[in-house]
Amino acid sequence: MNNSALIYSGLRETADHIIKSLSADVLSAEVVSDELVVGVKRTSIVAVIEFLRDDPKCQFTQLLDICGVDFPEREDRFDVVYHLISMNRNERIRLKVRAGEETPVPSVTSVYACADWFEREVWDMYGVFFSEHPDLRRILTDYGFNGHPQRKDFPLTGYVEMRYDEAQKRVIYEPVKLVQDFRSFDFLSPWEGMQHLLPGDEKASEKSRKKSS
Repeated sequence: MNNSALIYSGLRETADHIIKSLSADVLSAEVVSDELVVGVKRTSIVAVIEFLRDDPKCQFTQLLDICGVDFPEREDRFDVVYHLISMNRNERIRLKVRAGEETPVPSVTSVYACADWFEREVWDMYGVFFSEHPDLRRILTDYGFNGHPQRKDFPLTGYVEMRYDEAQKRVIYEPVKLVQDFRSFDFLSPWEGMQHLLPGDEKASEKSRKKSS
């Protein structure tokens, strides 16, 4: 049995164990690109993560990341994705939870303290609310920022920009200005558009004259 087959076999065994132990909380489990991907009921995420951390056959003791994915055409438009790793078993697992714009997802900060900033980032970028989070506030944008930048319907321009004003000693907002006064664009071909000789061009001209004579 080759290495890929061994990895698949181990992950499939873990998947079967999770489905058997958490049949009421898990929606799906499949192996994708040597990682176990598990769909979890939104209200069960804390219980599932606690099980994965503490169960002797799992031991997913490290939370690597929490991120979001936006599917605006769906009713529950967001996927909240959790990446865990088991150092003892050398396995990775990806958990997916669906959430809507006004659907809270239970915070997992009680299981992994590092989830604090991860959940704040998902809240800031996507607007997914995490219930029972100890300090849910923006982490990448300014406190008064309007909207969530990684939503697919977030406008790319036409709003305001933020900067620190030294005179006022505070952050201020101004209309977006795309000043290009000091930029010069030459859309001609670098071969056809150049009207002057570059160093070395004179040698080519001398060869041309010799051939023609």
